Amino acid sequence: MPHPLGIESRTVAGMGPVEHIRLAAELGCTRVSLGLAQDAGSNTGYPAWSLREDAALRRAVRAALAETGICIKVGEGVAASDLVSPAQRAGDFDLFAEIGAKRISAHDNGLERARARDQLGELATMAQERGMDLSIIFAPVLTIRSLPEALELVHEIGEDKASLTIDALHFFRTGGTVRQIAELDAALVGHARICDGALSGNAEGDSRSPRLIPGEGDLPLREFVDALPRSKTLGIDVTLPQAALGFEAAKDYVGEVVARTRALLA
Repeated sequence: MPHPLGIESRTVAGMGPVEHIRLAAELGCTRVSLGLAQDAGSNTGYPAWSLREDAALRRAVRAALAETGICIKVGEGVAASDLVSPAQRAGDFDLFAEIGAKRISAHDNGLERARARDQLGELATMAQERGMDLSIIFAPVLTIRSLPEALELVHEIGEDKASLTIDALHFFRTGGTVRQIAELDAALVGHARICDGALSGNAEGDSRSPRLIPGEGDLPLREFVDALPRSKTLGIDVTLPQAALGFEAAKDYVGEVVARTRALLA
């Protein structure tokens, strides 16, 4: 079975959640990732929105999901923090569950490892209580930098409530090999994100490096995809340079991204 494609929120930066869902359906994708709020972007013309504050928007999101058959594979915007306790995120987790998210992605935010483990463990328990799991992100700039470190953390938290988010750019920049992915228990892979880019990055990880359309960079994406457990969703997660041109240009760009991703993986 081929991998279903999803569209990550970064790929449609600035769009409203309903437009995001409908665009994914229009392009033949089956999944999206979604945060709970979006600030108004400079030079994009897109308005701010908040699922926390706008009950009508939440209803519109649920309606769009039901109409299109799209599901929210990942809820975004959660991290360990010394400023916000896990308990203070209970309302956000309730909202993610309300709109039908299957899991929530989270990272350690650079906290000391033991503190990060404790916080992510609490968040994972909160997700499990609401019928979701917590999918751990690793990256060069974080405390949990590599697949082995993230896997160890998932084992500590509990495989019944935590999984892995494997981002192609982060994975290869932290020295990952496709054999490591192929040897994973499929149940531990909660989510996979695909983009292209330079194999070597700067000290800040990918924060200033473009996340390119698959096929435009150095990453061995064909091998990456082949190593993933079959039927796992691939969330297309690229930088959106055309955002400043407005909604229609962004739609055209995302359509090109999806088409070129499919061509690479065919």
